[in-house]
Amino acid sequence: MPVAMYPGRFDPVTNGHLDIITRAAALFDRLIVAPNDSTSASFLFSTAERVALLEQAVSSLKNVEVRPYKGLTVNFARQHGVNVLVRGIRAVTDFYAEFDMALMNKKMAPEIESMYLMTNVDHLFTSASRIREVSALGYNVQEFVPAHVAAALRSKHAR
Repeated sequence: MPVAMYPGRFDPVTNGHLDIITRAAALFDRLIVAPNDSTSASFLFSTAERVALLEQAVSSLKNVEVRPYKGLTVNFARQHGVNVLVRGIRAVTDFYAEFDMALMNKKMAPEIESMYLMTNVDHLFTSASRIREVSALGYNVQEFVPAHVAAALRSKHAR
């Protein structure tokens, strides 16, 4: 049974992330969406908030589970029987970073494959960092994120 993992920050989850999640869920028996719980990175949303936002966003996908992780992605993947790491690529600039990461992951865990899904053209320019930036400046980001995420962003920035 192929098991895949889609790791990321998901700060916040965007419609682009959901596009990759939905497409990957159709390809694998089980998909673990794994928000990174790094203490070295700064996040707008806490790990618990990101997990809750993701769980609500993927609730209709029965073979998808959300599990945060700390440490090396490949270690978490091994612990959960993951065969494939799924990543999304928007542009050539994403390719360079993803290529470097894939080579290191392959060196550390040769038994785990990396698979890349090209973003849907509708989400080509959508990035969580840009969503955080423009929403903090008051722009309504409802077209880029699920409604519950847009509400969470408004609430976060109202504080």
